[in-house]
Amino acid sequence: MKNNTNTFEEIKRTNKIGQEFWSARELFTALGYFKWDKFLNVISKAKEACINSGQGADDHFPQVEKMVDIGSGAFRDVGDLHLTRYACYLIVQNADPSKEVVALGQTYFAIQTRKAELIEQAFEKLDTEEAKRLYLRKELAEHNKLLADAARTAGVIQPREYAVFQNHGYMGLYNGMGAKEIHGKKGLKKNEGILDHMGSTELAANLFRATQTEEKLRREETKGKQQANSTHYEVGKKVRQTISDLGGTMPEDLPVEPSIKKLGANKPKKLPKKD
Repeated sequence: MKNNTNTFEEIKRTNKIGQEFWSARELFTALGYFKWDKFLNVISKAKEACINSGQGADDHFPQVEKMVDIGSGAFRDVGDLHLTRYACYLIVQNADPSKEVVALGQTYFAIQTRKAELIEQAFEKLDTEEAKRLYLRKELAEHNKLLADAARTAGVIQPREYAVFQNHGYMGLYNGMGAKEIHGKKGLKKNEGILDHMGSTELAANLFRATQTEEKLRREETKGKQQANSTHYEVGKKVRQTISDLGGTMPEDLPVEPSIKKLGANKPKKLPKKD
């Protein structure tokens, strides 16, 4: 097992509506436990801490089925939990402190939980569509750099290759339309960028596409341009499905907004800082 915080990033999962979670069974192994009953005691303490903090344990420790093959075509449900980030944080706080990997887990989940809180707090302070657009556009620009780095590691090297890679993400999210088709659908001029004319809802969808693709490429250690393109397409497609499941408007049908570059020029105020 890798002895660093990447272990916890690699076992992170995403459900069908885009929520991240960790399997208790996988966390059990990652934290170096050998007896499930002993780990259940840790989970019980974490649940108690959750309730004492005024939150519902069922919201952070939902139980799910986990079927295992016991031979001769028979299966048995051994049970599992899909843990939220906060649930994992409480678990590592109550786990065996003598284990080095537990200390690493405490660091990882403390940082990730605090980071999420800061982002949420910063976004909640934004009370206008213009401010939200500026914030999300900046976030997308930063995460596109991380996505480009992950794609490069996977084997997407040349600028032309990266353009094809990006197009696959768009095609998954926009029902087969690439950048050129989206540009035409939106009625944008030749020198106008797609991202600069997106509203906050559309920017958020593309930000989610970028962050989830980057994480998936790194977690699965994807190799090869074709596989990287396929991954980007599939993530975009799942984001689209999530929008559909929630009854949202498809991104290609969202309205075109004024150039965000003009908003930036007209709004010199700084965005909320992230620690």
